[in-house]
Amino acid sequence: MRVDVFTIFPEYFDSPLRASLLGRARESGVLDVRVHDPREFATDRHRSVDDTPFGGGAGMVMAPEPLFAAFEASGAPRPFLLLSAAGPRFEQARARELARLPGFSLLCGRYEGVDQRVADHLCDGELSVGDYVLAGGEAAALVVVDAVARLVPGVMGNEMSGADESFADGLLEYPQYTRPAEFRGYAVPDVLRGGDHGRVDRWRRAQALRRTLERRPDLLAGRELTADEVALLEEFHDEGGSGAGDALG
Repeated sequence: MRVDVFTIFPEYFDSPLRASLLGRARESGVLDVRVHDPREFATDRHRSVDDTPFGGGAGMVMAPEPLFAAFEASGAPRPFLLLSAAGPRFEQARARELARLPGFSLLCGRYEGVDQRVADHLCDGELSVGDYVLAGGEAAALVVVDAVARLVPGVMGNEMSGADESFADGLLEYPQYTRPAEFRGYAVPDVLRGGDHGRVDRWRRAQALRRTLERRPDLLAGRELTADEVALLEEFHDEGGSGAGDALG
């Protein structure tokens, strides 16, 4: 997959793109991330990429000329998405859509935003990572790249990890435990130590359901629990809960 990012702060991406999963994916050639600086296409001696807004107001607006020129010279793949508070919220379903593409591009806004002609006539859409304001789109771009890249075949070492986590099937992930089996008076649920893999699978499904009902009921809005799901919740009503392990008596 190829991902092109357009930002006036290309150094923002230096370390994150070399670290961990993204770094290994780039080294292996599975992921190709290219960062472009629109300042290189500014036409004045100050390399200006912003100007005052028509109609007055506080702040500056990113000008269209350097952004159009940078994208058109790059050969970057489409869709070209503007990271903006006005865009639809980026969620796991959109990450899966983007992961099926050969590539896409992201534009990091700054200042008071970008000239609307960029959004209307250069970009193919907008994305928001949440209902809050950031200093710029760089942090949001890293969120999108990370969420999408881990769904690309060959990026994750264990392909099952991406299919068995929060939001993969509309639920939060079940709680996880590791050794020691007992720590400071808290125990790993007995079902996870019993060796019955079928029962473990049912317990995990029940805990994912319970966590989602308690913490993110909005994810289940619009659908009723099936009879099997209700039975799972009843079967494991007193086994482990959705938080920490049971306290030792």
